[in-house]
Amino acid sequence: MPKSASDKRHFIVAGVLVAISTVLMDILLKAAMPLPLQASIESLTIDALIGWHLTLIAFLFSLIVVFMLYSIVIFRKREDDDSEGEHFEGNSTLEIVWTVIPLIFVVAFSFYGVNALAQVIRSEPNELEVTAVGFQWSWRFEYPNGIISQELVLPINQRALVTLHSEDVLHSFWVPEMRVKQDLVPGYDTHIRFTPILLGDFKVRCAELCGRSHWSMESPVRIVEQAEYDQWVTEQLAAQNPAVVQADSSQQ
Repeated sequence: MPKSASDKRHFIVAGVLVAISTVLMDILLKAAMPLPLQASIESLTIDALIGWHLTLIAFLFSLIVVFMLYSIVIFRKREDDDSEGEHFEGNSTLEIVWTVIPLIFVVAFSFYGVNALAQVIRSEPNELEVTAVGFQWSWRFEYPNGIISQELVLPINQRALVTLHSEDVLHSFWVPEMRVKQDLVPGYDTHIRFTPILLGDFKVRCAELCGRSHWSMESPVRIVEQAEYDQWVTEQLAAQNPAVVQADSSQQ
């Protein structure tokens, strides 16, 4: 290996090592931090953004550490070498490159992030509206047809608009498998949207420290087929308004 620090072969070797390290670090980071199931359309968008950020982190880590270790090993002082180190001036081209490239990354990721946010919060026609009421230390879900439930039941592939209301302190609505999360602010209604794409049972958790029993503030979330959801609505209406259901039956 040439001794001159300005020899391009050093940059080629270090560049290859950076590429190898980036791939290995990217695999390691994503294996060490597995994400929950992808249960909503929004989770696909958010996970892609997280994945690209982890790749960028792996690259920046490798870029710094590999060049540092390479320099320590290759250009270390040998026992039989008493010569002065090579003198060299600053490199204007290199300074421009390491200023412009990070700027490009920042702009690109800013655009990507704004676009991802726009996809997550977009509104659609015929959204299923539900109000989630948080209070110390439980949840209540109110549907437009008068149904009040302790569990959140939603049909699959139907975009939901959840209005969030707090009765006391700050809370935070979070279903990890859906990825989206939004604070509940006392005196002010907030909103969150997501489209379930996976059938199953999940849990909504409070992700904001809200008092002594914050740890237990969770409620069931069920994602069901449309037919099962319609049946659930009918059963809930019958249970909560038996007089109305009986009147409808007698008229038929």
